Amino acid sequence: MSTLSDGPAGAPSESDDPLSRERSHLTHSRSALRAMREDAENLDIRDVTANWVNAEVLHRQITERIKALADLSHTPLFFGRLDYLHAPGSDLAEGAEGERFYIGRRHVHDADGDPMVIDWRAPVSQPFYRASKKDPMDVGLRRRFGYTGGDLTAYEDEHLSDPAEAAATSKLLQQEIERPRVGPMRDIVATIQPEQDEIVRSGLSGSVCVQGGPGTGKTAVGLHRVAYLLYAHRERLARTGTLVIGPNKSFLHYIEQVLPALGELEVRQATVDDLVAHVEVRGSDDAPAAVIKGDARMAEVLRRAVRSHVTVPTEPVMVVRGSRRWRVPAYELEEIVRELLDRDIRYGAAHQALPQRIAHAVLVQMERSGEAPDDRVQDAVARNPAVKAAVKAIWPQVDPAKLVLRLLTDAGFLAAHAEGLLDEAEQKEILWAKPVRSVKSAKWSAADAVLIDEATDLVQRTHSLGHVVLDEAQDLSPMQYRAVGRRCTTGSATVLGDLAQGTTPWATRSWEEALGHLGKGDAVVEELTAGFRVPTDVITYASRLLPHIAPGLTPVASVRENPGHFEVRARTADAEVLSAVEELLGQEGSVGLIAADARIPVLAEALTAAGRTYIGPGEETTAETRLTLVPASLAKGLEYDYVVLDEPGAVVDGEPDERTGLRRLYVALTRAVSGLIVTHAAPLPAELA
Repeated sequence: MSTLSDGPAGAPSESDDPLSRERSHLTHSRSALRAMREDAENLDIRDVTANWVNAEVLHRQITERIKALADLSHTPLFFGRLDYLHAPGSDLAEGAEGERFYIGRRHVHDADGDPMVIDWRAPVSQPFYRASKKDPMDVGLRRRFGYTGGDLTAYEDEHLSDPAEAAATSKLLQQEIERPRVGPMRDIVATIQPEQDEIVRSGLSGSVCVQGGPGTGKTAVGLHRVAYLLYAHRERLARTGTLVIGPNKSFLHYIEQVLPALGELEVRQATVDDLVAHVEVRGSDDAPAAVIKGDARMAEVLRRAVRSHVTVPTEPVMVVRGSRRWRVPAYELEEIVRELLDRDIRYGAAHQALPQRIAHAVLVQMERSGEAPDDRVQDAVARNPAVKAAVKAIWPQVDPAKLVLRLLTDAGFLAAHAEGLLDEAEQKEILWAKPVRSVKSAKWSAADAVLIDEATDLVQRTHSLGHVVLDEAQDLSPMQYRAVGRRCTTGSATVLGDLAQGTTPWATRSWEEALGHLGKGDAVVEELTAGFRVPTDVITYASRLLPHIAPGLTPVASVRENPGHFEVRARTADAEVLSAVEELLGQEGSVGLIAADARIPVLAEALTAAGRTYIGPGEETTAETRLTLVPASLAKGLEYDYVVLDEPGAVVDGEPDERTGLRRLYVALTRAVSGLIVTHAAPLPAELA
């Protein structure tokens, strides 16, 4: 393995200098990408569209194409190269008879259509991530490139036919993993590991669940899987849609640049609260009530409550048409109603089907009497006042929000439908103490909104997407899993999480149980245990908590060569916290000051008094403002080059129970990429001893 460096990009070089040739290829590739963008900008669609609708659609597609062809100056256009040996006919090296391919974030071709950069998702690129000394996959040379800013400054070769070289550790790979990060999350397309690549490239038809400890790259794997699926199944997913679900807005803001950097602009991002926003959330539940409302038993309570509106008919329906009267007897109406109930279709669909079924019964009588009615007659009968009145009495419309409101305010109604499911104490826990006049005046909680979403789906089917990525899934309740599952009943899902980082009272106990609630019980569960983000000393310290918070999980093993900076400091004053922050700001990269939520106002005041500017989680760091003040409750999923963690004991004490507090502490301890300083005045939790 060899690494070469050179002076500034564009400096004079000998014609046989490999680095100079690679720079030249980068220059020509950027020119080709610019030409591709100009071609898209110059397209004239005035004479190729049949109408204004087609023109509008085509114009939007071209606009998106132009955006996707943007050349990001500080993002390497290609990061690797594959030199195939020979092997014509090999599936992995399609047409690659000794050919050379540059691997990058998107496809770039020259004026003749010949590829200059191959998309990392293409089959021919796969050996860049998978080839090894045991299985070279017909690759003779794998070359990685190093960049400073947007300038190509180094390369590194692996001759896979040479066991000594193939077994060596890539220095550029290590540098890319450990590179300081300022700003939003970046893609890992240049550093995807074989076990990650297998998950990324798994098929669209199956669902996958990724259990991964801090720094194993599970979020990045999920996002790259979306990008891969859009590449491999673009037409299908363009019709059905994709969705990335994160725990909060700060997290979504942090990850939102990953997919655009890979050329994918049409992926919606949302939180679970966004998905179920049928009502305005203005209230909150205490933990016991939230746990009960989030329990899967509530789904059956709601189903019973919805179906309770159906009344078995006891009176016939008399339909008058002209001089004729047609009578549908009560027993026949009962048969129709029971058949619809037995089919267990959506309540709203049955409400729409019932008048047609009654009308059909009338048409049968008409045909027996010698008439020849058609579909128009059946539709007219279905709209007959007598039929509409019968449907209103038998199968009335249900408003989901009003239904949930009645369950939460009417003790008798709740008891009737929770019998055998919730005991009296549980029913009392979720009943509202004060009556509410209307849906609009109700102070709904987040858990109430999920119940309304469940009821809404019982009435009318929720639209299903082609693929859903659910990140930080371990914090969801069973009812929240059901809400997400409704969005991909006909599609697939990628579930990402870490059982050890579950910090809600209803946190996931096992992936098997969670996947069952999601409706994806056949999903494959994969575990990532190699840590690429968190330094060895930091993850080793944090892993002391695992036996107390998730005893069955495998600890993360850091693959970082740099052990990182780690220190625990006893302190006597808040000024020492600020000193630790200033010390770390002397290093290159971002700094996060993480503390218990109750400590944030105190630290904010101290930072302001000291003249130190800072931002909140989710805001983008800049070269001028590299410090983020982070409440422990919002730290999940975020990462910083350096972290100061203030008062671990206060983080634990800020949660309703010790296990949740220790899990919150585990999250806070594992946000650092290069170094961590823990400061404390109170004793450390015994579990860290």
